[in-house]
Amino acid sequence: MKTVLSIQSWVSFGHVGNAAAMLPLQRLGVDVWAIHTVQFSNHTGYGAWRGQVFDGAMVREVVQGIEERGVLARCDGVLSGYMGDRAIGDAILDAVARVRRANPTALYCCDPVIGDVDHGVYVAPSIAEFIREHAAPSADIVTPNLFELEYLTGMKVNSLDAALAAVDRLHAAGPRVILVTSLVHGDTPADEIELLVSDGDHAWLATTPRLPVSVSGAGDAIAALFFVQYARTRAADVALSKAASSIFGLMNVTAQAGGGEIRLIEAQDEFVSPTHIVRVRMVR
Repeated sequence: MKTVLSIQSWVSFGHVGNAAAMLPLQRLGVDVWAIHTVQFSNHTGYGAWRGQVFDGAMVREVVQGIEERGVLARCDGVLSGYMGDRAIGDAILDAVARVRRANPTALYCCDPVIGDVDHGVYVAPSIAEFIREHAAPSADIVTPNLFELEYLTGMKVNSLDAALAAVDRLHAAGPRVILVTSLVHGDTPADEIELLVSDGDHAWLATTPRLPVSVSGAGDAIAALFFVQYARTRAADVALSKAASSIFGLMNVTAQAGGGEIRLIEAQDEFVSPTHIVRVRMVR
């Protein structure tokens, strides 16, 4: 993978959306064509922010401008995240179709930004429904967190077996590779956190220590990291180990710095040469 079209949010202060995904991709040698769905001063978790949500027409116009340069055949994949507006979803799927026409081998990775266990659904209902009914089924890869996996499948995940059953239901909707992030269930030790990946035939689990830090943007970063590693290896277990190693390094640096925003700049070497290698085990 050499080039990615990344359609996500943008914040000037902090690291979420494209501001969390671009540097990891670039450090791994990927050229990122970024299109922003919003431009905010900071992420909304602060409770107050300034800026605006862009509309679907703007996203389409920028994609069209790229297409007019005659370069879409060089694009190896599309990565989508926070939408901000329902019409942006249609624009994203239109961009995916344009890229696939130009490069039939290109992959689409949908990070289904819907909500989390602490806040529930934090996007408009129309956006959440669009992701469930249209975006996720259209994707080659989806990267939900635990809450989003439950929303997308309508299933309660309280054990590893339940997580695997939910993943199977999501596979049946369309995506062939599923990465579940921030996985904590009844079987998870209190001091650990898990990541689960499935390619439809097999599933693998990665476990890391649960660090004393809660920050926004980690999900955006790991979606980008997994996407590029999977695109390059086409091996879900290898991609999981590489992405988990990098994200654990990022979170460890962030925890040592006292939390706040993810310490993307300070931890950037972890994307290329992780300090700690996370091993994975096959669970199916």
